[in-house]
Amino acid sequence: MGTGGHGDDQPMWTSPRLSGAVAVVTGASRGAGRGIARVLGDAGATVYVTGRSVRGRPTTDGMAGTVDETAEEIAARGGVGIPVRVDHMDDAQVEALFARVRREHGHLDLLVNSAFGGNERWIGCIRQD
Repeated sequence: MGTGGHGDDQPMWTSPRLSGAVAVVTGASRGAGRGIARVLGDAGATVYVTGRSVRGRPTTDGMAGTVDETAEEIAARGGVGIPVRVDHMDDAQVEALFARVRREHGHLDLLVNSAFGGNERWIGCIRQD
């Protein structure tokens, strides 16, 4: 058995194969969402990479990272990443996203919720003090 970092008696962990699976990852332009989207792509899933930050437009509070960049990273690693700008606080945009997934793939296998819409409010509170 290989080592998984816990001693020689532990088997090495390998990611599951998700070929044919369709995933939506919210908040995938940065942070945990970005990392999860990349790993799902590595495992073979088609990943809808969603968030508000897109190339060519101002990002949330000027933070680095866009859904376009995450989708490109997935593709560079051999996966399929589909960038979609979605403000997950807007129900109509969320409905349009899932209608698109249904239209393009007919099913959804994985949903990862990693979006946070409070950046502007949180930062605004800090700046006011």
